[in-house]
Parts: sequence; structure tokens; C-alpha cells
Amino acid sequence: MGEPVGWAVVAQNLAEHAANRIHTDEGAREAGFPSALVAGVTTYAYLTHPLVAAWGIDWVARGGASMRFRAPVFAGRTIECIPSSNPDDTWTVRAVDATEEQNPRASIEAWRDSGSAAPLRDGEPLADRQFVLDGEFGPDYGSRAGDDLTIYDGSDLIHPAVWPALANRVFSTDLVRGSWIHTRSIVRHHGVARRGDTVDVAATVVDRFERHGERAVVDLRISLRGRPIASLEHEAIIALPD
Repeated sequence: MGEPVGWAVVAQNLAEHAANRIHTDEGAREAGFPSALVAGVTTYAYLTHPLVAAWGIDWVARGGASMRFRAPVFAGRTIECIPSSNPDDTWTVRAVDATEEQNPRASIEAWRDSGSAAPLRDGEPLADRQFVLDGEFGPDYGSRAGDDLTIYDGSDLIHPAVWPALANRVFSTDLVRGSWIHTRSIVRHHGVARRGDTVDVAATVVDRFERHGERAVVDLRISLRGRPIASLEHEAIIALPD
């Protein structure tokens, strides 16, 4: 396998993200930002590009990453995705906007083997849901956002950003009130899915707390035909401060 190398893209929002007004210019300005914030899941999609370009389907099937959003990524800005190796065999990929003083805007720490899925922790269960992996949850998530990798569309392989996108759908359906902001996630891969597959999503709220707004932390397990293919810890500000 090769080593990840840097890559750059002009950040953009997808049409479905307009439902969260923070991803529109008007809604972002109402919240005190200069322009639309790019969805965290899309930023994550960009940050996975160097990993998948180097490691291919092996990382999509078994790898994983923790992501943290430190400052907004604004639509229309060029974002450099800069990878670097760590002594423990993980890799860090940083999203850098050269027009901003504060960098990185976001980062992930990635590994190549997530192991088996752990059980959901105790907490407040949310309703189980099913999703068909197509359309906004299909293989072309990355290409619609400007990612030029061909591995997904060419094989109907579901993009790894779809897993936190499904977590976001659970948040938007069951938890959020008004504009909200995805702040961090840990995503572990345990298998792959293809276009048209139907997955089951189980979710439990494991923490709620106040920090720059009301936050929730949710454990999620995504299963295909009874077998876990992804597990996540997902955190977001579900109600912005007044």
C-alpha cells in the first residue's frame, strides 16, 4: 500500500444540507458567521480522500477515524487536506484554509483496523430506523461534493461519509431544535455496503451537556443483514445558544 498524499478541493454544500439553515448563507449569518458553513460530514468526506486514494477498499471495509471540527469550513473556499503519519501507525489528516488564521479547520486521526463492533452503551434509546443506500446516501456522496475518486461510483461502493450522514439524519429527526452543528465523531468500519442495500440503524443517547449550546452524544450501530458494518460515537450541538 502507498502512503497518503495531500489533496485540495473547493468546499461546497450539498442540496440536502439546506434543511439545516447553518449551511445556507442567510442562516449562517443569523448565527453570527460570515457565510454558509460546509456540513461536517462533507468535510469528513474530503479528509478521507488521501486515505482511500492510498489504501483503497481495505480502509473503507476495516479502517476508521476520529474527527473533530475546530473552526468552520466555509463554502467556496479551497481546502487543503494534508496527511501526516504518527508514531503509533495512525495518520492525521488536517483541513487547512490558507485564507484563515486559525488552522486546521478540522482534522481526523485514522487507523487501518477497527476490529469488531462494540455493543451500544447504556442510555436513552432512540427509535430504530432503516435506510436504503441510494440517492443522498449512495456511492456518489463524495463526487457530488467535488471528490474526484472513482472507486465509489465505479463499483457502487458506499462512501464512508454516508455513515456519519446517517447519524446526522437520526439527530435531525429525533434530537435537534432549529439550526445545529456537528462537532465530532468516531467512525469505525466493520464491512462494506453497495448501492441499493438496506441498513438498520440502532442509536442510544449516552450523554447530554451544555457547552456553547445544548449537546448530545449518541452511539450508533449500522447493520446490513444482521451484521454490523459501521459503529459511531456522534456528538453535535443540538440547540444553539440564544
